[in-house]
Amino acid sequence: MKYIVVTGASTGIGFGTVAEFIRKQYFVFGSVRNNDDASRLQMTFGQTFKPLIFDITDESAVENAANIVKNTIHGAGLAGLINNAGVAVSGPLMHTSMKELRYQYEVNVTGQMIVTKAFLPLLGARMDNPFPPGKIVFISSSSGKVAHLFLGAYVGSKHAIEGIAHVLRIELQLYKIGVVIIGPGAVNSAIWDKESAQGGAELFRDTDYGPSVSLFQKYFIKSGKSGFDVLEAGKRIVKIFEKKKNRLRYPLVKNKFRKWIIPRLLPSNAFDRKIAEKFGLLKK
Repeated sequence: MKYIVVTGASTGIGFGTVAEFIRKQYFVFGSVRNNDDASRLQMTFGQTFKPLIFDITDESAVENAANIVKNTIHGAGLAGLINNAGVAVSGPLMHTSMKELRYQYEVNVTGQMIVTKAFLPLLGARMDNPFPPGKIVFISSSSGKVAHLFLGAYVGSKHAIEGIAHVLRIELQLYKIGVVIIGPGAVNSAIWDKESAQGGAELFRDTDYGPSVSLFQKYFIKSGKSGFDVLEAGKRIVKIFEKKKNRLRYPLVKNKFRKWIIPRLLPSNAFDRKIAEKFGLLKK
């Protein structure tokens, strides 16, 4: 039996990834934030799933969860840790509060490192490790490489975690622990609905950005509906995880040429102007 920890398992990419690992006969520990989600997932996934209830920014709760995993697997190691949990703060940076900015980084950067450090011993981070080393997957975003307007806080957090993941990839070669970044584009995920205080067009209606944010919100909803289904995303993530040899980063983007390759090939000035024109940011 191989053991996996997946954070943010209640919905979206996390749910799809748990489903695929269980289909492939792994035992999965999935983190959720409340008892209702824990019960729902236990009923859905059955005996080869164990919910862990914690907020990834709560160090003591995460440490407690790591001890639960350790006591459950009885001396075995983890095959993998999927760092998926996260939130998205959206809106123009000019109107993003410092409280919101700190919260974005606390969850998407600090929280992921809290989880990683807690589970590293079970992934084999010691020289006399008695079990095969595991692998860490950071679920980033296309925003980890592309500057998406009105998602500045989120974009910054994803750029940050990708830098940290790359350094970890180098440093953890000491223990032969693999580190991989996966950058999904649009996925039918609930991440953008989790924080009701952030990003709604109505919040910025009376600012200079009001019309542009409204256009962006309509575009974003349409884009999300055209993205990968969460179960398909989960299948692709597990397929990448199971590769014997990984490169650093994998984009996971539908309509890859138009939504990933072209934006990265365009000169920055051309890309920025195209986006500004599309969302009415250029003065007439």
